[in-house]
Amino acid sequence: MKKIILIVIISFVSTSFVHAQRNANVTYFEIGGPGLASINYDTRFTKNNKGFGGRIGIGGLGADGITVITIPVGINYLASADDKHFFELGINQTFLSANSDIFNSDNTKTTSFTTLNFGYRLQPIKNGFVFKAAVNPIIVDGTFFPFYFGIGFGYKF
Repeated sequence: MKKIILIVIISFVSTSFVHAQRNANVTYFEIGGPGLASINYDTRFTKNNKGFGGRIGIGGLGADGITVITIPVGINYLASADDKHFFELGINQTFLSANSDIFNSDNTKTTSFTTLNFGYRLQPIKNGFVFKAAVNPIIVDGTFFPFYFGIGFGYKF
């Protein structure tokens, strides 16, 4: 009987830990990168720090009568040997809306562009500070710009 009770307790505790695990969620501010200057949310599609995930953000810039709003959306993959230092590989589509008096017929122009992501991410196993830096080549209208960069700081929860 003691063995059965022990097995039930161990099963309950193990199940509790499995249900307590959840996807890794990160919010971060990024300069450069797919959103130009953006606030982003990133989550894993698995119950750990590694593997496939996605991101969505909102950003923009404004100066001299020009306002630019960006919405980067992407998928990424995190690979690591130690669950703290990651190689990040991804692809993003950024939707861009620019508003200015310099456009003749219409004040607003919209477009989108693709960015690739080859970078480093420092992300703790539990909650905490996140740092990321990446090379983000841009593909827009069939033209390839290989040297564009991004850096981000945030928090994993």
